[in-house]
Amino acid sequence: MKRQLLVLLLVALCVFPALSNYQMLGGPATVSAAAGEKENERLQACATIFEEIMGASDKGIPGDLLEKSAALVFIPGVKKGAFIFGGEFGRGIMVVRNENGKGWGAPGFIKMTGGSFGFQIGGQNVDVILVVRNRKGIEKLVNNKFKLGADASVAGGPVGRTAKADTDAQMQAQILCYSRTQGVFAGISLEGASIQMDGDSNKKTYGRTLSGKEVLAGDVVKRPEASAKLYDLIKKYAG
Repeated sequence: MKRQLLVLLLVALCVFPALSNYQMLGGPATVSAAAGEKENERLQACATIFEEIMGASDKGIPGDLLEKSAALVFIPGVKKGAFIFGGEFGRGIMVVRNENGKGWGAPGFIKMTGGSFGFQIGGQNVDVILVVRNRKGIEKLVNNKFKLGADASVAGGPVGRTAKADTDAQMQAQILCYSRTQGVFAGISLEGASIQMDGDSNKKTYGRTLSGKEVLAGDVVKRPEASAKLYDLIKKYAG
């Protein structure tokens, strides 16, 4: 009897971890979107900067640009020191409008490296929002990495309630860039920055590594609870 109990115990110790690993590798167990603490904080920070920027009197992103956008990228709290040394300097999220124009896909966690903010380099803390104007501006992301200015044309976006201040460069650019530093909100020219998927954060949130192609196609439909406020704001300002 003791020997049989010992055998059963050994079998259990071997089987349970195997089942757990199988589920992690994409087995039939249902994976819920439950972001980690840092990912939840990032989602909430993205909502905060979007709300504050759009709430600024006559200083928000023009509504007609948001309503026609194909995707939005939010990168809160970029640190200036990383600009100088050229290391990884920003983590945020990207949301993509569904191809049929109705609704938005779940947030994809991204990271941004390199690039230069020009005169903004003196800021202590910079919040960045990118408005992607068409799907061509994000198709490079299916390869998991693209560079602003090289793979997609980029320009500083107009500020105000309408986009009447568009220049030729802004009209032709696939991506419009905005920043806020020390309370000052403006369009910026962000050339050379690379954007790629943040595999670790996506895996923590969705239970597996999320590819850029999945974000682009909107395959992941269940959003983390912490993204609720951000999506309410996106619905309000971008349709």
